[in-house]
Amino acid sequence: MERLASQQFQKVTLWFCLCLLLFQASCASTPDSSSTVRDFHVGQIIDVKTGELVEFEDLESVLTDADVVYIGEEHYTPSHIDAAVQILETLVASDRKPALAMEMFSWDGQSALDQYTQQHALTEAQFLKDSHWEENWGSDFTGYERLVNFAKEHRLPLYALNPPRSLVRMVSKQGLQAALVDPAMDKWGVKKDISLKDPEYEKVIFKPIELCHPGLPKKMYDRYYQASIFRDEGMAKVITGYVDEKSQDQGPLVSYTGGGHIQYKVPVPKRVRRDASSTLKDVSIYLIALDPVRKEEVKEAIDEGIADYIWLRALGPNGPQPRCG
Repeated sequence: MERLASQQFQKVTLWFCLCLLLFQASCASTPDSSSTVRDFHVGQIIDVKTGELVEFEDLESVLTDADVVYIGEEHYTPSHIDAAVQILETLVASDRKPALAMEMFSWDGQSALDQYTQQHALTEAQFLKDSHWEENWGSDFTGYERLVNFAKEHRLPLYALNPPRSLVRMVSKQGLQAALVDPAMDKWGVKKDISLKDPEYEKVIFKPIELCHPGLPKKMYDRYYQASIFRDEGMAKVITGYVDEKSQDQGPLVSYTGGGHIQYKVPVPKRVRRDASSTLKDVSIYLIALDPVRKEEVKEAIDEGIADYIWLRALGPNGPQPRCG
């Protein structure tokens, strides 16, 4: 009886302490990163660190001073393309001579990107064929045509961020460590020492994988995870190469990917910071298509520090999109 009474007392004590902690937490002051915005509207830009609204003009000095501008989109959302074009226009108008890098193209299409945007030597149909658009991305090109045409019109360097689909599939089927020793990797200068041990990365990447590929067995999620690391390492390789090799008169690289690749500045930005110069300056802008019934997700993204800035944009014609990589 005494032992039972003791156990009951411990349970009551634990419950009381938990309630006390929850009460204290509810009375605690709001952290610096918590949003001070009470209502969210399309067009607002939030400084995530302060939770305050800023105007686009306030971003201009940040953009022009950066080495890398990370833009994270929700795929197939026209207003996100508009935001990226506005950022590029600002950099061009400031004579910063930016370059553009896109997740939608793969390394095996780089020659076609150069011929199309720099030399104007290909028709659009030939460009899509030679850049392996259907094999590597596959969706309707008109969704991203405006970005590509902006680079073409202003003769901006346009870089393919993604490793070829054949290499990504190899990782998905064989596992990362087995795939890395395949001779096909040598052609593209892929690092041989990519590590799977990254708790910070694992913490942030599994959520978008599960959202975009629900209901899969654990083995499949593990392979998606390994393929995700491989892709992010590959994108970081392209960005780091540009930053390390660019001349003084070349401006920032604008990286355009799904939001999952830049969230919390971990998947790609962390790898670029690891390999690039210690003086690297970057800024991350996370685009959210504002759904009126999911405004609480915006507050969560701010409170969790998902990027340097959040820019609320209009929903696309297909409605909310999963925030995949």
